[in-house]
Amino acid sequence: MRRIPAPFFIPVALLAAAALAAPAHAGDVTVSIHEARSQSGQFQVALVDADGYAGRSGPVAAQRVAPAGAVTPVTFADLPAGRYALMVIHDENGNGTLDTNVIGMPVEGYGFSNNPRVMRKPTFDEAAFEIGADALALDIAIR
Repeated sequence: MRRIPAPFFIPVALLAAAALAAPAHAGDVTVSIHEARSQSGQFQVALVDADGYAGRSGPVAAQRVAPAGAVTPVTFADLPAGRYALMVIHDENGNGTLDTNVIGMPVEGYGFSNNPRVMRKPTFDEAAFEIGADALALDIAIR
């Protein structure tokens, strides 16, 4: 019987452990943003987990894109599998924030994944979706 030197097993075992420990990745997530009131400014698109949604951490991924006609596509590639929500702000005047009136109501466009129709910020559960092994396409209507 042929014996394989012990040092050979250590790198193979470490590679196998590293592969199992690495986060699972999903296909791309493509977002179609539509119903913007204007073509000015930028969309700020943030993919967040529950902590990010609550403001306890930053987004998992984020992009800024200019409106591109009736539908603006945004793609996030190679994301870890998990439960997320998307938040979109249409920063029409380019000041980097969602502008509100004196009582705190947004005066610029915004949207969330699942397009919940509520008169408040939706809960994470209302906006949440699962990223798995397959590509995912989402539509977000700007309110």
